[in-house]
Amino acid sequence: MKQLKSLYIQNRFFYVCIGLIILYVLSFIVPVLLDITSLLLVVLLGLVVLDLLVLYSSKKGLTGSRNTPEKFSNGDQNEVSVKLQNYYSIPLFVSVIDEIPEQFQVRNFKIDKKMKPLSELQLTYQLRPTERGEYQFGHLNVYTKTPFGLIAKRYRFNNDIMVPTYPSFIQLRKYDLMAMTNNLHQYGVKKIRRLGHTMEFEQIKDYVLGDDLRTINWKATAKRNQLMVNQFQDEKSQPVYAIIDKGRVMKMPFNGLTLLDYAINSALVISNVALKKQDKAGLFTFSNKVENRVVAERRTSQMNLILETLYNVKTNFKESDFGQLYANVKRNITHRSLLLLYTNFETLDSLNRQLPYLKGLSKNHLLVVIFFKNTELNQFIDQKAETVQQAYDKVIAEKFAFEKRLIVNELKKYGIYSILTTPEKLTIDTINKYLEIKARGLL
Repeated sequence: MKQLKSLYIQNRFFYVCIGLIILYVLSFIVPVLLDITSLLLVVLLGLVVLDLLVLYSSKKGLTGSRNTPEKFSNGDQNEVSVKLQNYYSIPLFVSVIDEIPEQFQVRNFKIDKKMKPLSELQLTYQLRPTERGEYQFGHLNVYTKTPFGLIAKRYRFNNDIMVPTYPSFIQLRKYDLMAMTNNLHQYGVKKIRRLGHTMEFEQIKDYVLGDDLRTINWKATAKRNQLMVNQFQDEKSQPVYAIIDKGRVMKMPFNGLTLLDYAINSALVISNVALKKQDKAGLFTFSNKVENRVVAERRTSQMNLILETLYNVKTNFKESDFGQLYANVKRNITHRSLLLLYTNFETLDSLNRQLPYLKGLSKNHLLVVIFFKNTELNQFIDQKAETVQQAYDKVIAEKFAFEKRLIVNELKKYGIYSILTTPEKLTIDTINKYLEIKARGLL
């Protein structure tokens, strides 16, 4: 009985049977076909028996295993590999059906390959998770067939495994090396010209072409009889906080990810960049209350602490309380800090309700409000209106897009910096703003 559970009759067997039935029917008209059909039936049964003997005679037959990363990176393509070993002395046709976690909603996953005798086969496929959490894999099923293809034997490997999905650490690694080598511009991050100098003097060095003439040290130049310049470095150990709104305004999805997940991925990267720039990185979230606090520090374990904290952040449908945010920041953050506030405002009225609290935050800290363009409105704005309804939709879409620009101007009026960006460019634009603030010595 156990062997029968792994036996699967293939479509080719049924097609041959249908052909034999047709020949038997035709033999009533053409009697000579009866003997031919009977012979073909015997051949079919013989091939089925041969298939059974070949597939079930080997003790080992075929082995397989699935290799997954320790954790998935949210919003990125993650590679999963399957390793198969053929112990048969004949070529095999294999169909791999992996029981992928239900979050992906993939119901037609199948990989068909041919394996040489006594050979090994490595298969890979990509998975893109769009939410953080636990992803449970089921069995790895491999169906083997001989070249006759009449029956198949199923091998099931009990590879049940749970893979946690974390914020995008792949994106984090992409910017990590560039942050250390100051090559962030290679991925679209702008080079910011320094407009002034901080008070941290580093050293006196020889002048090279391109150095700021205002930094020439005339006393050192007179002593050495060649141009010498003062070299300054960015101020260090400045607190940088990523503040993530996890209220209902951040539930809106773009390309499978919510705005909250885009903000979390960006906060992870900007925290790492800040640490590489010798600043202190911290974060907290808020909706109806402030949670998930990580105090800004510059220790070696800080990034791991931030990553583990962001893993558990969940959005809800509650109204975000900016009053709670203001009171909490005033009570707990006493040193002037850079506050990167990830939120979303759709209308000027929604901003005006929270503006008093934003103005309060900007009095003692450098506040940057980061919110999102509604890219899905572009199709209404760009299309030519041919009906009254399309004209109405186009006007409404342009009104919402215009209000976003008004929000930027309103914040600027009160000395509050802002970033209006698309979800895809969120990380790049946030890094740009951070580097600009560092270069201008605004913090």
